[in-house]
Amino acid sequence: MFLFRALLGIGMGAEWPAGAALAMETWPTRSRGFMSGVLQGSWGLGFLLSSAVYGLFYDMLGWRGMLWIGILPAFAVIYVRFLVKEPKVWVENRRLQRLHNREVHAPLFSIFKRGMLGNTLTACWWMASIFVVYYSIWAWFATHLQKDLHWTAAQVATPIAIANLVAFLAMGFWGWVADRLGRRSAMIIPAAIAVVVAPFYLLTSDFTLIVMCFLLQGLFGGAIYSQLPSYLCERFPTEVRATASGFCYHQAAIFGGLVAPILTFFTIQRDLGLGIPTLGLGIPMLAGTVIGALSVICALLLSPETKGRVLVSELVVA
Repeated sequence: MFLFRALLGIGMGAEWPAGAALAMETWPTRSRGFMSGVLQGSWGLGFLLSSAVYGLFYDMLGWRGMLWIGILPAFAVIYVRFLVKEPKVWVENRRLQRLHNREVHAPLFSIFKRGMLGNTLTACWWMASIFVVYYSIWAWFATHLQKDLHWTAAQVATPIAIANLVAFLAMGFWGWVADRLGRRSAMIIPAAIAVVVAPFYLLTSDFTLIVMCFLLQGLFGGAIYSQLPSYLCERFPTEVRATASGFCYHQAAIFGGLVAPILTFFTIQRDLGLGIPTLGLGIPMLAGTVIGALSVICALLLSPETKGRVLVSELVVA
Protein backbone atom coordinates (compact mmCIF):
# COMPACT_ATOMS: atom_id res chain seq x y z
CA MET A 1 0.00 0.00 0.00
CA PHE A 2 2.82 2.39 0.88
CA LEU A 3 4.64 1.68 -2.38
CA PHE A 4 1.62 2.23 -4.60
CA ARG A 5 0.50 5.30 -2.68
CA ALA A 6 3.99 6.70 -3.28
CA LEU A 7 3.68 5.98 -7.01
CA LEU A 8 0.26 7.63 -6.98
CA GLY A 9 1.80 10.70 -5.38
CA ILE A 10 4.46 10.91 -8.10
CA GLY A 11 1.77 10.86 -10.79
CA MET A 12 -0.70 13.17 -9.08
CA GLY A 13 2.11 15.48 -8.02
CA ALA A 14 2.88 16.12 -11.68
CA GLU A 15 -0.73 16.91 -12.56
CA TRP A 16 -1.22 20.08 -10.52
CA PRO A 17 1.70 22.24 -11.79
CA ALA A 18 1.24 21.14 -15.40
CA GLY A 19 -2.51 21.68 -15.26
CA ALA A 20 -2.24 25.02 -13.45
CA ALA A 21 0.31 26.35 -15.95
CA LEU A 22 -1.78 25.14 -18.89
CA ALA A 23 -4.93 26.79 -17.57
CA MET A 24 -3.33 30.06 -16.53
CA GLU A 25 -1.32 30.47 -19.74
CA THR A 26 -4.51 29.94 -21.74
CA TRP A 27 -6.93 32.13 -19.77
CA PRO A 28 -7.27 35.89 -20.47
CA THR A 29 -5.39 38.18 -18.08
CA ARG A 30 -8.45 40.24 -17.12
CA SER A 31 -10.22 37.31 -15.42
CA ARG A 32 -7.32 34.99 -14.57
CA GLY A 33 -7.84 35.45 -10.83
CA PHE A 34 -11.48 34.36 -11.05
CA MET A 35 -10.59 31.31 -13.13
CA SER A 36 -7.86 30.47 -10.64
CA GLY A 37 -10.46 30.45 -7.87
CA VAL A 38 -12.80 28.20 -9.85
CA LEU A 39 -9.95 25.84 -10.74
CA GLN A 40 -8.59 25.52 -7.21
CA GLY A 41 -12.02 25.55 -5.60
CA SER A 42 -13.19 22.56 -7.59
CA TRP A 43 -11.47 20.27 -5.12
CA GLY A 44 -14.44 21.02 -2.84
CA LEU A 45 -16.83 19.62 -5.44
CA GLY A 46 -14.63 16.55 -5.77
CA PHE A 47 -14.69 16.16 -2.00
CA LEU A 48 -18.50 16.24 -2.02
CA LEU A 49 -18.68 13.80 -4.94
CA SER A 50 -16.35 11.34 -3.22
CA SER A 51 -18.51 11.52 -0.09
CA ALA A 52 -21.60 10.72 -2.18
CA VAL A 53 -19.85 7.75 -3.83
CA TYR A 54 -18.78 6.50 -0.41
CA GLY A 55 -22.30 6.73 0.95
CA LEU A 56 -23.88 4.99 -2.05
CA PHE A 57 -21.39 2.24 -2.88
CA TYR A 58 -19.08 1.51 0.05
CA ASP A 59 -21.26 -1.21 1.57
CA MET A 60 -21.36 -3.00 -1.80
CA LEU A 61 -17.77 -2.49 -2.97
CA GLY A 62 -15.67 -1.99 0.15
CA TRP A 63 -12.50 0.08 0.34
CA ARG A 64 -10.83 -1.70 -2.61
CA GLY A 65 -13.80 -0.82 -4.80
CA MET A 66 -13.55 2.78 -3.66
CA LEU A 67 -9.92 2.90 -4.79
CA TRP A 68 -10.84 1.47 -8.20
CA ILE A 69 -13.52 4.13 -8.64
CA GLY A 70 -10.92 6.72 -7.70
CA ILE A 71 -8.89 5.68 -10.75
CA LEU A 72 -11.62 6.65 -13.23
CA PRO A 73 -11.03 10.44 -13.28
CA ALA A 74 -7.43 9.80 -14.35
CA PHE A 75 -8.69 8.80 -17.80
CA ALA A 76 -9.35 12.50 -18.42
CA VAL A 77 -5.66 12.71 -19.36
CA ILE A 78 -6.52 10.92 -22.63
CA TYR A 79 -8.78 13.81 -23.60
CA VAL A 80 -6.16 16.36 -22.52
CA ARG A 81 -3.36 14.60 -24.39
CA PHE A 82 -5.10 14.40 -27.75
CA LEU A 83 -7.62 17.26 -27.82
CA VAL A 84 -6.24 20.10 -25.66
CA LYS A 85 -3.73 22.36 -27.42
CA GLU A 86 -0.59 23.74 -25.83
CA PRO A 87 -0.83 27.44 -24.85
CA LYS A 88 0.42 29.81 -27.53
CA VAL A 89 2.73 31.60 -25.09
CA TRP A 90 4.48 28.31 -24.24
CA VAL A 91 4.76 27.21 -27.87
CA GLU A 92 6.31 30.54 -28.88
CA ASN A 93 8.67 30.45 -25.92
CA ARG A 94 9.90 27.00 -26.89
CA ARG A 95 10.43 28.18 -30.47
CA LEU A 96 12.50 31.13 -29.25
CA GLN A 97 14.58 28.90 -26.99
CA ARG A 98 15.51 26.69 -29.92
CA LEU A 99 15.97 29.60 -32.33
CA HIS A 100 18.42 31.42 -30.04
CA ASN A 101 20.03 28.23 -28.73
CA ARG A 102 18.97 29.08 -25.16
CA GLU A 103 17.05 25.99 -24.16
CA VAL A 104 16.58 25.64 -20.42
CA HIS A 105 17.63 22.06 -19.63
CA ALA A 106 17.60 22.37 -15.82
CA PRO A 107 14.67 24.64 -14.90
CA LEU A 108 14.73 23.52 -11.26
CA PHE A 109 18.23 24.96 -10.80
CA SER A 110 17.29 28.13 -12.66
CA ILE A 111 14.73 29.19 -10.04
CA PHE A 112 17.54 29.38 -7.45
CA LYS A 113 19.71 31.71 -9.50
CA ARG A 114 20.45 35.29 -8.45
CA GLY A 115 17.56 37.53 -9.38
CA MET A 116 15.03 34.73 -8.90
CA LEU A 117 16.10 33.25 -5.57
CA GLY A 118 14.26 35.73 -3.35
CA ASN A 119 11.04 35.24 -5.28
CA THR A 120 11.39 31.46 -5.06
CA LEU A 121 12.01 31.50 -1.30
CA THR A 122 9.07 33.79 -0.50
CA ALA A 123 6.86 31.65 -2.74
CA CYS A 124 7.96 28.54 -0.84
CA TRP A 125 7.30 30.30 2.49
CA TRP A 126 3.84 31.43 1.39
CA MET A 127 2.91 27.98 0.07
CA ALA A 128 4.18 26.18 3.18
CA SER A 129 2.08 28.50 5.34
CA ILE A 130 -0.97 27.85 3.13
CA PHE A 131 -0.60 24.09 3.65
CA VAL A 132 -0.22 24.52 7.42
CA VAL A 133 -3.51 26.43 7.49
CA TYR A 134 -5.23 23.85 5.29
CA TYR A 135 -4.25 20.85 7.41
CA SER A 136 -4.85 22.70 10.68
CA ILE A 137 -8.42 23.42 9.59
CA TRP A 138 -9.37 20.17 7.86
CA ALA A 139 -7.07 17.28 8.80
CA TRP A 140 -8.34 16.55 12.31
CA PHE A 141 -11.63 18.45 12.40
CA ALA A 142 -13.81 15.36 11.97
CA THR A 143 -11.75 13.49 14.58
CA HIS A 144 -12.09 16.46 16.96
CA LEU A 145 -15.87 16.31 16.62
CA GLN A 146 -15.93 12.52 17.06
CA LYS A 147 -13.39 12.00 19.84
CA ASP A 148 -13.48 15.25 21.80
CA LEU A 149 -17.17 16.15 21.42
CA HIS A 150 -18.61 12.66 20.77
CA TRP A 151 -20.75 13.70 17.83
CA THR A 152 -22.61 11.20 15.67
CA ALA A 153 -21.57 10.52 12.06
CA ALA A 154 -24.46 12.62 10.76
CA GLN A 155 -23.51 15.54 13.00
CA VAL A 156 -19.87 15.36 11.89
CA ALA A 157 -20.83 15.35 8.22
CA THR A 158 -23.02 18.46 8.49
CA PRO A 159 -20.43 21.26 9.00
CA ILE A 160 -17.84 19.57 6.75
CA ALA A 161 -20.21 19.15 3.80
CA ILE A 162 -21.56 22.69 4.08
CA ALA A 163 -18.10 24.23 4.46
CA ASN A 164 -16.78 22.38 1.39
CA LEU A 165 -19.60 23.69 -0.79
CA VAL A 166 -19.21 27.20 0.62
CA ALA A 167 -15.42 27.06 0.07
CA PHE A 168 -15.94 26.36 -3.64
CA LEU A 169 -18.27 29.36 -4.00
CA ALA A 170 -15.99 31.53 -1.87
CA MET A 171 -12.92 30.76 -3.99
CA GLY A 172 -14.74 32.05 -7.04
CA PHE A 173 -15.65 35.20 -5.11
CA TRP A 174 -12.11 35.79 -3.87
CA GLY A 175 -10.88 35.16 -7.40
CA TRP A 176 -13.17 37.97 -8.53
CA VAL A 177 -11.70 40.14 -5.76
CA ALA A 178 -8.18 39.24 -6.94
CA ASP A 179 -8.93 40.63 -10.40
CA ARG A 180 -9.91 43.95 -8.84
CA LEU A 181 -7.89 44.44 -5.65
CA GLY A 182 -4.90 42.22 -6.40
CA ARG A 183 -3.72 38.69 -5.71
CA ARG A 184 -2.21 39.45 -2.33
CA SER A 185 -5.28 41.27 -0.97
CA ALA A 186 -7.51 38.38 -2.04
CA MET A 187 -5.48 36.11 0.27
CA ILE A 188 -4.43 38.46 3.08
CA ILE A 189 -8.00 39.54 3.88
CA PRO A 190 -9.48 36.02 4.28
CA ALA A 191 -6.36 34.83 6.13
CA ALA A 192 -6.79 37.62 8.69
CA ILE A 193 -10.48 36.82 9.12
CA ALA A 194 -9.65 33.11 9.51
CA VAL A 195 -7.62 33.97 12.61
CA VAL A 196 -10.66 35.65 14.16
CA VAL A 197 -13.13 32.91 13.21
CA ALA A 198 -11.12 29.86 14.38
CA PRO A 199 -11.67 30.19 18.17
CA PHE A 200 -15.45 30.34 17.76
CA TYR A 201 -15.78 26.76 16.47
CA LEU A 202 -12.74 25.19 18.16
CA LEU A 203 -13.35 26.39 21.73
CA THR A 204 -17.01 25.42 22.02
CA SER A 205 -19.13 22.27 22.03
CA ASP A 206 -22.34 23.95 20.87
CA PHE A 207 -23.59 22.25 17.68
CA THR A 208 -25.21 25.30 16.11
CA LEU A 209 -22.27 27.59 16.83
CA ILE A 210 -19.76 25.11 15.40
CA VAL A 211 -21.77 24.59 12.21
CA MET A 212 -22.27 28.33 11.64
CA CYS A 213 -18.69 29.32 12.43
CA PHE A 214 -17.14 26.48 10.44
CA LEU A 215 -19.28 27.63 7.52
CA LEU A 216 -17.68 31.07 7.98
CA GLN A 217 -14.27 29.41 8.02
CA GLY A 218 -15.15 27.87 4.67
CA LEU A 219 -15.73 31.40 3.37
CA PHE A 220 -12.37 32.66 4.60
CA GLY A 221 -9.80 30.14 5.87
CA GLY A 222 -11.16 27.60 3.41
CA ALA A 223 -10.79 30.03 0.51
CA ILE A 224 -7.30 31.49 0.92
CA TYR A 225 -6.13 28.96 -1.68
CA SER A 226 -8.06 30.60 -4.53
CA GLN A 227 -4.99 32.26 -6.04
CA LEU A 228 -2.58 29.34 -5.90
CA PRO A 229 -2.68 28.68 -9.67
CA SER A 230 -2.64 32.32 -10.81
CA TYR A 231 -0.20 33.74 -8.27
CA LEU A 232 2.37 30.96 -8.64
CA CYS A 233 2.22 31.06 -12.44
CA GLU A 234 2.44 34.86 -12.61
CA ARG A 235 5.51 34.97 -10.38
CA PHE A 236 7.74 32.96 -12.71
CA PRO A 237 8.78 33.30 -16.39
CA THR A 238 7.48 30.92 -19.04
CA GLU A 239 10.70 28.86 -19.28
CA VAL A 240 10.40 27.65 -15.67
CA ARG A 241 6.75 28.29 -14.79
CA ALA A 242 5.49 24.73 -14.39
CA THR A 243 8.69 23.55 -12.68
CA ALA A 244 8.69 26.46 -10.22
CA SER A 245 4.98 26.00 -9.48
CA GLY A 246 5.47 22.29 -8.88
CA PHE A 247 8.47 22.76 -6.61
CA CYS A 248 6.94 25.52 -4.48
CA TYR A 249 3.64 23.66 -4.21
CA HIS A 250 5.02 20.26 -3.31
CA GLN A 251 7.76 21.32 -0.94
CA ALA A 252 4.91 22.96 0.94
CA ALA A 253 2.97 19.68 0.91
CA ILE A 254 5.82 18.17 2.93
CA PHE A 255 5.35 20.80 5.65
CA GLY A 256 1.60 20.27 5.48
CA GLY A 257 2.08 16.55 5.93
CA LEU A 258 3.86 17.22 9.24
CA VAL A 259 0.90 19.14 10.67
CA ALA A 260 -1.25 16.13 11.54
CA PRO A 261 1.40 14.25 13.57
CA ILE A 262 2.50 17.46 15.30
CA LEU A 263 -1.07 18.30 16.32
CA THR A 264 -1.47 14.72 17.53
CA PHE A 265 1.73 15.02 19.57
CA PHE A 266 0.39 17.98 21.51
CA THR A 267 -3.01 16.30 21.88
CA ILE A 268 -1.66 13.19 23.62
CA GLN A 269 1.17 14.68 25.68
CA ARG A 270 -0.19 13.25 28.92
CA ASP A 271 0.19 9.77 27.44
CA LEU A 272 3.84 10.56 26.76
CA GLY A 273 4.50 11.10 30.46
CA LEU A 274 5.43 14.78 30.18
CA GLY A 275 3.14 15.84 33.00
CA ILE A 276 1.20 18.28 30.80
CA PRO A 277 -2.62 18.04 30.76
CA THR A 278 -4.17 16.63 27.60
CA LEU A 279 -5.24 19.53 25.40
CA GLY A 280 -7.63 17.76 23.06
CA LEU A 281 -7.46 18.57 19.35
CA GLY A 282 -9.21 21.95 19.57
CA ILE A 283 -6.35 24.04 20.97
CA PRO A 284 -3.58 22.51 18.80
CA MET A 285 -5.80 23.04 15.73
CA LEU A 286 -6.38 26.63 16.80
CA ALA A 287 -2.65 27.24 17.24
CA GLY A 288 -1.87 25.73 13.83
CA THR A 289 -4.56 27.80 12.11
CA VAL A 290 -3.52 31.09 13.72
CA ILE A 291 0.23 30.60 13.27
CA GLY A 292 -0.22 29.42 9.68
CA ALA A 293 -2.55 32.28 8.72
CA LEU A 294 -0.28 34.93 10.25
CA SER A 295 2.65 33.37 8.39
CA VAL A 296 0.66 33.55 5.12
CA ILE A 297 0.11 37.26 5.69
CA CYS A 298 3.78 37.94 6.45
CA ALA A 299 4.97 35.99 3.39
CA LEU A 300 2.55 37.84 1.11
CA LEU A 301 3.53 41.25 2.47
CA LEU A 302 7.09 40.48 1.38
CA SER A 303 6.05 39.14 -2.02
CA PRO A 304 5.35 40.97 -5.30
CA GLU A 305 1.88 41.86 -6.57
CA THR A 306 1.13 40.27 -9.96
CA LYS A 307 -2.40 41.48 -10.76
CA GLY A 308 -2.68 42.24 -14.47
CA ARG A 309 0.64 40.64 -15.34
CA VAL A 310 0.76 39.46 -18.94
CA LEU A 311 2.39 36.07 -19.44
CA VAL A 312 4.89 36.64 -22.24
CA SER A 313 6.81 34.31 -24.54
CA GLU A 314 10.03 36.36 -24.43
CA LEU A 315 13.13 34.67 -23.04
CA VAL A 316 13.91 35.67 -19.47
CA VAL A 317 16.07 32.87 -18.03
CA ALA A 318 19.68 33.11 -19.26
